[in-house]
Amino acid sequence: MIYRLFDEPVFPDPEQADPDGLLAVGGDLSPQRLLNAYSNGIFPWYAEDSPILWWSTNPRLILIPDEFHMPRSLRRVLNKGTFTFTMDTCFEEVVRKCACCPRPGQEGTWIVEDMVEAYVMLHELGYAHSVEAWQGGELVGGLYGVSLGSVFFGESMFYSVPDASKAAFAMCIEQLKKWNFSLIDCQQTTQHLLRFGAREMLRFRFLAMLHEAMEVPTREGLWRFDDQQ
Repeated sequence: MIYRLFDEPVFPDPEQADPDGLLAVGGDLSPQRLLNAYSNGIFPWYAEDSPILWWSTNPRLILIPDEFHMPRSLRRVLNKGTFTFTMDTCFEEVVRKCACCPRPGQEGTWIVEDMVEAYVMLHELGYAHSVEAWQGGELVGGLYGVSLGSVFFGESMFYSVPDASKAAFAMCIEQLKKWNFSLIDCQQTTQHLLRFGAREMLRFRFLAMLHEAMEVPTREGLWRFDDQQ
């Protein structure tokens, strides 16, 4: 059964999603609704000509920070100092570059203008964050996501220089480990993320981990790497 959402920013039980993970249609992208969604393992994903669609996939791709696997080639890139990294210095630019980044097998983007505006608002409220990779003073890669409790919900990444997004991802995970984050929600399975140590988990197990992680205070406000405080 696919539920239709109205003005009240509430959701049905995510375990009632259809086999593809689609749970509900409609509603809005207000901060309260988005935060309610993420805290219950639900995320929006839709195209420009579609109503807002809300998903809770099963299985769910997750990454435990301590299980992160860094390939040797990426370690060499980091050791060379090919890039410099920041957090939350140009959130909206990162989101817009993610929206423009071409993806294999996809036409257009799911990061429509309403979503850009919604996540920028979450960033201004201290719940959405970006990691940026720089080369020669130019933004060449990055990622963004939402943080609640001890969970980082990864949304998207981009690169204009090879390895830039991978390096930003690795730096993000290393910092989240220092902050004792327990879970990174990758949402959907990709071979790219599996190579970094992500694994699929049945939804009911993911939701149990998520609800426990929500008991931890959220790290709100602007983020900075520990060595850039």
